[in-house]
Amino acid sequence: MTPAPEPTLPPDFTAPRLAVVGNAPELGDRSRAIDAAACVVRFNNAPGFGGAAGSRVSVLALVNRGGQARAWVEEDGFGARAVVRQAGRYLLPFPELAPHEEGAHERICWTAPLRTRLGDRPVQVLPAELHAQAHRALRPRPPDTPNPSTGFLVAFAILAARPPALPPIDVYGFGFAGWPGHPWEAERLWFAAAQAAGRLRLHPLDP
Repeated sequence: MTPAPEPTLPPDFTAPRLAVVGNAPELGDRSRAIDAAACVVRFNNAPGFGGAAGSRVSVLALVNRGGQARAWVEEDGFGARAVVRQAGRYLLPFPELAPHEEGAHERICWTAPLRTRLGDRPVQVLPAELHAQAHRALRPRPPDTPNPSTGFLVAFAILAARPPALPPIDVYGFGFAGWPGHPWEAERLWFAAAQAAGRLRLHPLDP
């Protein structure tokens, strides 16, 4: 049987002005700058949406493994959330586990239930090979941090899909801190290198 082709990444990723909005609470009021972008990418619960973080969302990335994904699947009002309802499309950062893989069912991988909750809305999953490339790009990476963050995975995917001749993307609200299972320092170094290469502008958090 011929395997299905990997899904293409959102065409929005090649918009001339693209804003990637993280969830750090020290974002500050960046609403005007964020909403002026042609494409706005947000993550998970998107704190600040509708306020200091702006009110537009083109792509909403939703983590599809672990307890947060399970909570969304079990939440009655998940689909009625403003950021979920207004998103143009949805992106799941972790490849769906095959049925025989450890954690493939509801203990870890919630890809299929999330698709069901989002109904007929456009949902894409980051290709497995791109996910592997993202892992290799984080060096040095402590051995006890197996998974990059959703923010890093999506930013990596955007730059992989985006021609270098396009303007740099604008990145807001990234604090490189949070759940200890992510390699925050390696991710911070990658963002700094991408900024030095002219691929992104990392806007500092408000003190």
